[in-house]
Amino acid sequence: MILVTGTTGQLGSAILDALTARGAAPLASNRSGQDGARRIDFDDPGSVSFLGVDTLVLVSAGEAEDDVVIARHETAIAAAERDGVRHVVYTSLATAGDHLAFALAHRWTERRLERSPLSWTILRNGLYAELFGSLLEWSGGSLHSAFGDGALAAVTRADLAEAAAVVAMAPGTHVGRRYDLVGEPITARQVADRLGVGLHSTSLAERREALMHAQLKPFQPPMLLSIFSAVRHGFLAGTGDDLRDLLGREPADAVAMAASAVAAPSP
Repeated sequence: MILVTGTTGQLGSAILDALTARGAAPLASNRSGQDGARRIDFDDPGSVSFLGVDTLVLVSAGEAEDDVVIARHETAIAAAERDGVRHVVYTSLATAGDHLAFALAHRWTERRLERSPLSWTILRNGLYAELFGSLLEWSGGSLHSAFGDGALAAVTRADLAEAAAVVAMAPGTHVGRRYDLVGEPITARQVADRLGVGLHSTSLAERREALMHAQLKPFQPPMLLSIFSAVRHGFLAGTGDDLRDLLGREPADAVAMAASAVAAPSP
């Protein structure tokens, strides 16, 4: 049995769909038991049971401070060890993402898996093309970007989900592997050109000021600023073949996906 965690989230849901499309019968899990899923809440260790699960697709339980995310992942891995899970597929962060403010919990989780008796595969996911597009803003009929001239080797969420499904359905082929799942570099200029609009570059200081006045959780502004800075200064543009090899095809057009994710301009 394959179980996918976090299926109310976009990546978990997409992995579930990708597995189903490939003929698997995966079990969904989320913290509320929504949509008939198994209720598994990593903040409630008593709810966490992986009995009967052969392959666990552990979707990173992020969107929190490092200590919270690490505690959640420890709960999940300890339960997998206890309940006889054979293989864990973990959705981590691209290797180049070590510069990002949210990398630590991912690297801790990888180390925890490496030291466990479990069989595992690490999917080092690049940043989403959808995220890249959503971080571009409209003003005066043009897009504003704090990415400068930097590029991101962006990937679509659907491609990452399909790669996870490929691994989860044949885990024995991928034991002990770390896949760096990144795409071809895209820039804010390419997205603006795809939309047929102008592009205005803003500084990191201007973007920080805007984020400080947005309704965000305390950890989110530094997380987002680290993305802007890493892209702007060329740390997330590296490419690789792992995604193409797992999919057996070319990855989807990240520029088109980023352009579709740009919010509609205000009237």
